[in-house]
Amino acid sequence: MKTIARNLLCFIMSSSLLTSCAQQTNKPSTMETKTKQPATNNQPSTLETATFGAGCFWCVEAQFQLLDGVVKVESGYSGGSVKNPSYKEVCNGTTGHAEVCQISYDPSKVSYEEMLAAFWKSHDPTQLNRQGNDVGTQYRSVIYYHNDKQKALAEEYKKKLNASGAWSSPIVTEISAYSVFYKAEGYHQNYYNQNGSEGYCQFVVRPKVEKFKEVFKDKLKK
Repeated sequence: MKTIARNLLCFIMSSSLLTSCAQQTNKPSTMETKTKQPATNNQPSTLETATFGAGCFWCVEAQFQLLDGVVKVESGYSGGSVKNPSYKEVCNGTTGHAEVCQISYDPSKVSYEEMLAAFWKSHDPTQLNRQGNDVGTQYRSVIYYHNDKQKALAEEYKKKLNASGAWSSPIVTEISAYSVFYKAEGYHQNYYNQNGSEGYCQFVVRPKVEKFKEVFKDKLKK
């Protein structure tokens, strides 16, 4: 296991979530349209894709954007049964989707094992269908694997973490095959960088970002 992965065992995520992701959204309802199409993967062949759900996608996006080797992070929805879901529908918990981030990365700079280490450090994977005050199946901890190698690595890593006692409770992270990703509405993209002064960003996203920077300081973009 790489150094960055071993470092994960020394830390347990702790945060006090003062409000929920959904409550912070005050965008006009006209933006809640069902015009999205499944996102296509047009990335260069040298890049690989990881799809993670770890609570509110604003938090996940802000953390993974920091990693050296990560080329693009898009927030969206995956794992549900409704085509082209809107944010409002996903927040109602009726579509089966999870808030996820689709991450394109350069495996010559950051491995999938290191991406997994960052994923498990980015949230509390022992909380079922919630992260703090963000409650609902849309906030579930989930890895959508894109191939058999990703599946095997995720399952092995989860098993080792449970055995290590890194958390006092069992990890409940779902590990499922990737099917389709719907990119979220435009105002969700790059959210923390564009809305850093908002309450949720200050009290929830920012502490996670600062802790992430400290743990993975040797793997951050310059």
